[in-house]
Amino acid sequence: MPQPLDERYDTQSVETIDVQVLETFPYEYPGRDVVINIDTDEFTAVCPWSGLPDFATLKINYIPDKQIIELRSLKYYLMSYRNVGILQEHAVNRILEDLAASCKPKWMQVIADYKVRGGIHTKTSVEYSGKSKNK
Repeated sequence: MPQPLDERYDTQSVETIDVQVLETFPYEYPGRDVVINIDTDEFTAVCPWSGLPDFATLKINYIPDKQIIELRSLKYYLMSYRNVGILQEHAVNRILEDLAASCKPKWMQVIADYKVRGGIHTKTSVEYSGKSKNK
């Protein structure tokens, strides 16, 4: 009878997430609220317990105040998660914190809709409000 596989792949720590790559540019209509919706089906990080990849569709919705996130830099930032061992629930919070710190939006929401794994579908979401005490 085959023995259970006790294999685990190496992961990188959250310190390897490249926040410095994020760039912003001025929003030229600060008196007018615009909702920016960004999504990608290429987000991937790694389960810190098994080392197996987690794949997700990531949605970032926000209302800028004075700065807009530059998309190329966002792509590189998200790619830096590729080998990072981070829980799904922590990934959305970390992304929200980093993006909100970089552009200081009026409002932001990050949603990660993960591919089914082990028969379980997980969707995590978190919000930020620039006026909130709980930033």
